[in-house]
Amino acid sequence: MSQNDKNAYKDSLNLPQTTFDMKANLLQKEPAIQEQWNRQGLYDLIRRQRDGAPRYILHDGPPYANGNIHMGTALNKVLKDIVVKTRTMSGFDAPYVPGWDCHGLPIEQKVMDESKSKAANVSAMDIRAKCRQYAENFVSLQAQQFKRLGVLGDFDKPYITMNPNYEADVLEVFARLVEHNLVYRQLKPVHWSIENQTALADAELEYHDKQDPSVYVTFNVSRNASAISPSGSAALMIWTTTPWTLPANVAIAVHPDLEYATVEATTTDGTVTWVLAQARLEAVMNTIKAKRPDWLISYKTVKTMTGRQIVDAGIAYAHVIAEGGRDYPIVTADYVTIEDGTGLVHTATGHGIEDYGTGLKNGLEIYCPVKANGTYDDTVPQWLRGVHVWKANAMVIEHLQKIAALVTQETITHSYPHDWRSRTPTIFRATEQWFISVDLPVGKKGEKSLRKMAMDLVAGTGENEGVDTL
Repeated sequence: MSQNDKNAYKDSLNLPQTTFDMKANLLQKEPAIQEQWNRQGLYDLIRRQRDGAPRYILHDGPPYANGNIHMGTALNKVLKDIVVKTRTMSGFDAPYVPGWDCHGLPIEQKVMDESKSKAANVSAMDIRAKCRQYAENFVSLQAQQFKRLGVLGDFDKPYITMNPNYEADVLEVFARLVEHNLVYRQLKPVHWSIENQTALADAELEYHDKQDPSVYVTFNVSRNASAISPSGSAALMIWTTTPWTLPANVAIAVHPDLEYATVEATTTDGTVTWVLAQARLEAVMNTIKAKRPDWLISYKTVKTMTGRQIVDAGIAYAHVIAEGGRDYPIVTADYVTIEDGTGLVHTATGHGIEDYGTGLKNGLEIYCPVKANGTYDDTVPQWLRGVHVWKANAMVIEHLQKIAALVTQETITHSYPHDWRSRTPTIFRATEQWFISVDLPVGKKGEKSLRKMAMDLVAGTGENEGVDTL
């Protein structure tokens, strides 16, 4: 193609004509653009332009003021900024008020780390003062970093959780909730860091491989055994990877619709009768044979019942560790599966969220015998008192072997939650916490709950009748 043909072809292209530079030069241009926004007072200008338009409010869950922004906080803030700007361009009045959480362990941890060996000799009031100063510094620094990302908001008047006015408003709302009997205290299991002796949110967990004992344990039926076993005796088989939670067992859960098999097994120690899910029978027996090939000789199913029938029959069992000789109940739970285990779930209401829910549903005791430092309290048998839970695994297994309640065991490697600060394994542990009920009827008329008020308001069918108007 000749040069003339090339020029003719180029001139035939219908391309837009712009004044854009060929080179982006973002390092120079972005600060210049943001400086122009500041001179214009762009955020306030947008507010005036959208005055009277339908409101769109995005409530900002605040980041901690405990360091420079990272990928998580940057992504969070940019995505929110996209939402706010999109709604603004759609015709809404969408103000954005940024905020910072200035309380809690993340800031305290940073201050203590910086104090190092001197921390032990610093008074509580001085630590608080240092925390406030630390938070103030990073509120200012993070605000500049968010602005540098192009985020628009009312950065001159943010909400700061350590601001006295903010704290006063929180206390006022809390007082109104207390006045209407919506505040109560109750035990609830949470992720617990033994190393730092504090509760952890899901976002504060890291998952690493951990080796744990996997044990199959039997609990002897102590009441109405004839309803489930022709021989008049039977043992309920459970599986767990946390033997240290067995002292806290308060029930065994079955699925109401699963079929459970009563199995007579012939072993070198004699004939035993086990109860487990029919669908898990072959897998469990294969596991036992693999670990104890000379012990299990044969087995056969002699009876089947659904989980609901077992519960309705009033069958109860004896604890393998707790003293006192009382009966323990079997309850139903829809989360019981046949993906692994035996289909019967050892339930410790103080050491698991699902167990806790089962406990509330069935009126079971929320029992947690483990103290903040990871050792057992005085409600467990003498031989376990003061023992650390990780050390207790081996001791519990040894006890189960002595009373012939341990069917088999092995060591497994699985993904397990760890405290991101100390890199140590966490446990589920029930602690006393404050709750606000969203389901009790409140208000001047006493006809709606906070949940109903909020849902009606979101749906556009309710009035502003929240706690501020109670």
